[in-house]
Amino acid sequence: MSKAPVFLGKGREFAAQLSAALARLAWIFFLVSLPVTSFPFFPFEVGGGTLVRPLAVYPMLVLLFLVVLPRLLTTPLPRTLLSFFPFVLVAVAATLLASLQGIEAAQGVSVAARAVRALLTLGLGAAVYLTVVLWPQSREDLRSSLRWFYAGFALALLWGSLQVFYVVRFSPHWFDLLSKIQEYISTRRLFPNRVSGLTYEPNWFADQISFLLLPWLLGSILTGYSAFSWRWRWLTIEWLMLGWAVAVLPFTYSRAGLIILVATLLVSVLFFRSRRETGSGENRRLGKLPVRRLAEGALLTVFLAGVVYFTGTKNAFFARIWDYWQRRPDQGYAQYLAGYFEYLGFGARFTYWQTAYNMYDSHPLLGVGLGNYAFYLEENLPEQPLAAMPEVLRQIVPDVGRDRLVTSKNFYLRLLAETGLVGTAAFLAFLTAILGCALYLWLSPGPENRFWGTAGLLGLIGFFLVAFSFDSFAIPNMWVVFGFITAAHRFSSP
Repeated sequence: MSKAPVFLGKGREFAAQLSAALARLAWIFFLVSLPVTSFPFFPFEVGGGTLVRPLAVYPMLVLLFLVVLPRLLTTPLPRTLLSFFPFVLVAVAATLLASLQGIEAAQGVSVAARAVRALLTLGLGAAVYLTVVLWPQSREDLRSSLRWFYAGFALALLWGSLQVFYVVRFSPHWFDLLSKIQEYISTRRLFPNRVSGLTYEPNWFADQISFLLLPWLLGSILTGYSAFSWRWRWLTIEWLMLGWAVAVLPFTYSRAGLIILVATLLVSVLFFRSRRETGSGENRRLGKLPVRRLAEGALLTVFLAGVVYFTGTKNAFFARIWDYWQRRPDQGYAQYLAGYFEYLGFGARFTYWQTAYNMYDSHPLLGVGLGNYAFYLEENLPEQPLAAMPEVLRQIVPDVGRDRLVTSKNFYLRLLAETGLVGTAAFLAFLTAILGCALYLWLSPGPENRFWGTAGLLGLIGFFLVAFSFDSFAIPNMWVVFGFITAAHRFSSP
């Protein structure tokens, strides 16, 4: 009997084992590296000239070939993809049609180059979502994924904690040392008065903590489910990480990040915290009253306000949040409130938002195409004086050598401006499908399903808020949240 078939069989078995081991290592690296968003060592051909350069792209490319593409052909796909793929098709169609309009280049960037970059960022986001959805094959895979996900954020929080020292008490030597190390992690130097973590800037780090990390930690605490076996009475790893994250986040001095933190914690206390039951059978009664929850919410608000005020004393710009109200208004309340937002530096952002809406109003069906916001900026600016907003003026009369185009800085308005009603409706259908998965998990029996459902709903609340301050498809945060919800729904059957 020939030994060749046996040898070939063992060879295939070894290749399969090696492929599985490589895929698992790539998955671990993918999860651990998520906090690194602007990795400096990126080839220019695959996004090396952009701000968003997730380190997770490298292991994701391995996973695409070893896991995602094979399972797309062999594994039953979640129904959320039935609403996601139409959005991708609409976005591609809108972009290709816009490229035929003969739009002139802006700041040396052509419409074709911008379209290619925009479609690549959308493809990157879609790849992250599919990777997170399709890699887990069991509930144990999900639990293991959470542990590695937390490990990556533990490294990010540790690096952020080291930065807190020079924010509280500045040390040039310590700051220079960390800045030199940061050059190997991010394309941007550290801020001497704010914490950036492993990201490009403090706001990105705050979004990671409040939107990407906190929902899973709070979901664990609210449901009593932990991804780790270690527990000391009520204390779990998730409790420790929550305290750590809440302590570090204020030092980012990100107003959006703190708003999301406060909103998520208050919603958790008031609506998602499980109620204790006393008695048995039909005599069970709820042991927690709404009045008590309101009181706890008020105490939490006071505590968080104290933390924000304390950290704000170290940053004059952040302290503007309350400094403005110490002045006496000498005009109407509406004008005084408008002046407050100007004082906080939101004037330029409101102008970008209004401009995006004007683009949608002019191109309501399919928008102006992905990435084309900057090409239509000047003609859609609202009729208002721009002398007080040098940031906007620089976009109209840019500096020599400047080739970074402005964006709307609002995800909702970007959808409307660049994909129109059709694209926005398609993306909202996708969000509705994700919400349906989270609600199903939340209402399902069993602590594990309730954990994923609770965390998923909190993550969607975080997305609703954070989408007012970002507009990039390339940042992995929302795709990881959506992916975890979808993956958990795949294994929600008892």
